[in-house]
Amino acid sequence: MVTRVGGLASRGIIGLAWACVSCSAFAFVPEIDDQNKTPPRPRSIWDARVPFSPAACPFFYGWVIVFAATLGALFSIPGQTMGFSVFTEVLMEKLGLTRVQLSLAYCVGTVASGLTLPRLGRALDRMGERRMGVVAAVALGLTLFYLAATTHFARALAASLPSAARVAAVFAAIAFGFYMVRAAGQGVLSLVCRNAIGKWFDHRRGLATAISGVLVAFGYSIAPTVLDALQKRFTTEGAWLLMGVACIVVMAPLAWLLFRDTPEEAGLRMDGGLIGDSINPNPDMQIHREFTRDEAVRTYSFWIFNLTFCHVGFYGTAVTFHIISLGTEMGLARPQILQLFIPIAAVSVTTNLLFGAINSQLRLKWLLLVMNLGSMLAPMGLLFLDRPAGLVAYTLGSGIASGGFVSLSGIVFPRFFGRLHLGAISGMNMAWTVVFSGLGPLTFGWCFGVTKSYELILILSAVVPAILLVMSLRADNPQLRLERADHGES
Repeated sequence: MVTRVGGLASRGIIGLAWACVSCSAFAFVPEIDDQNKTPPRPRSIWDARVPFSPAACPFFYGWVIVFAATLGALFSIPGQTMGFSVFTEVLMEKLGLTRVQLSLAYCVGTVASGLTLPRLGRALDRMGERRMGVVAAVALGLTLFYLAATTHFARALAASLPSAARVAAVFAAIAFGFYMVRAAGQGVLSLVCRNAIGKWFDHRRGLATAISGVLVAFGYSIAPTVLDALQKRFTTEGAWLLMGVACIVVMAPLAWLLFRDTPEEAGLRMDGGLIGDSINPNPDMQIHREFTRDEAVRTYSFWIFNLTFCHVGFYGTAVTFHIISLGTEMGLARPQILQLFIPIAAVSVTTNLLFGAINSQLRLKWLLLVMNLGSMLAPMGLLFLDRPAGLVAYTLGSGIASGGFVSLSGIVFPRFFGRLHLGAISGMNMAWTVVFSGLGPLTFGWCFGVTKSYELILILSAVVPAILLVMSLRADNPQLRLERADHGES
């Protein structure tokens, strides 16, 4: 079976190469100027009008960007925590690693990928979403091929190296694979998709982000079931090979076909030019100048939003990773604790849609305050999960925190700092978030190992957002200060 899938992978790569050649040939066919009867300069394959002009779309092309970004977010699933969790048990057996060793390798790979994201964010600003989307999809596909080969690598080492050396070599190999899959999937491809929507919408940015977020949430919710079925049908290696082929043969060409970097390069305006600044009097919606990354990270508001997102990544990843153990300590059986994901998802989708609908009429700091309230309620609810009030607090808090994260992380940075350096600014935020998400499961596990309980870390997980909630009151849009300066106000 693996051999047949490998053959499919080879044919897929050849097919992609042929498609690229064909597209390039089509893109470089010169158009004849009817007046001068001379062909103009050939267009690059990255020209916004190749292979078609977004301006010719019968509706605002930004909605095509939303579709492409949603598709890209779904293809990033192999680099997300839920995309890997299905393979944990099988990998431990095939690689000969303990749970602690595999978890540590995952943490090392995740933190390392987070540390490289600021540089990758700057590269995104230089290359644009279209080029970077293609690169990220191909890189993710090749990384999945690499992961599929690590089990064969482990078996080969087992026959030629002593135990300690074999474990060290396998640990390094899988940690590198985790680094690549997290950097390409959770990192760059997710960053491309989030920024693409942010660059095409302004007043409708929240709505566009919410629509994409709902579809992505549904895809994420069924991902473990689909991946488990793939693993059972094609083995772990075969599942990774199939997903790798899909990334290279499907997502990479679609990224080139559908993504465009900005509406202006396509002769369009954000929101389709239908909503003018004069219609929305909210001063929080006005851009007075573009911030560089260095300027953005010197603002108070960047760090309050950034630390809130980091805490959600830290806590959410840790709870998902240890959810069965947490439920057992709090008195809930495995089926009961897993069933809570359904109402949490419903609250998350509702929060995402609500934030998307009302954000343009409010200052974002009020939505951030609500998000931190949810982040505070969730761990408090876990501490009293055996009581009805605890169940309600955990469900509502978790849903509000996750829904607020999806919505605000796509809205705040283009709204506060502009679009020119959006990749570098968002890359800095995502770097911190990814690092904290990697540290979360390890910290929760360490707390349980030392104290035989999650109580202490859950209390700390409630205290942090309580502090951030108070600090949110001053997390104003930095553009407001510029507006006051323009009017001579102090």
